[in-house]
Amino acid sequence: LWSPREAQQVMQPLMSYVDVCIANEEDAQKSLGLTISAGDVDKGQLNMEAYAETARTLKKRYGFKTVAITLRESRSASENGWSALLLDNRDCKTPALSRKYTIRLVDRVGGGDAFAAGLIYGLLTREKSREALEFAVAASCLKQTIPGDVNLASAEEVEKLATGGGGGRVER
Repeated sequence: LWSPREAQQVMQPLMSYVDVCIANEEDAQKSLGLTISAGDVDKGQLNMEAYAETARTLKKRYGFKTVAITLRESRSASENGWSALLLDNRDCKTPALSRKYTIRLVDRVGGGDAFAAGLIYGLLTREKSREALEFAVAASCLKQTIPGDVNLASAEEVEKLATGGGGGRVER
């Protein structure tokens, strides 16, 4: 494992090859050296303007076409708030915030991977970036209700959650 300094020495030069940056506040701070006033994540108190500014800074500094930042509000070991923010060159030229879900966690492992896969799939198959963001957040939410590393939810299940009601609560 690297120290933050070692991570920054390796990761920062690689950013010139990145079009889509998917991160959270810890990635931006430790791997890329940004200073963020994100709020108290462990208490579920997020500073949304700080996250939006982080996305703008990342996009400007590294020339990313798209920046997505996942937003976890840790309420307890078994329940989290989950959403994400997206900034891009398509139709989210100002930071767009997804719907916020309340997740009763089964297994967090693979949640970030499911978000990344959902975002890439969404960006390739949707006309609007906002729809891709909602698909990615829904995919990640569903994964965190499934034991193991892999998201076993179908694209249809993800789409139903991304576009449907449910009041933001995820249950399986």
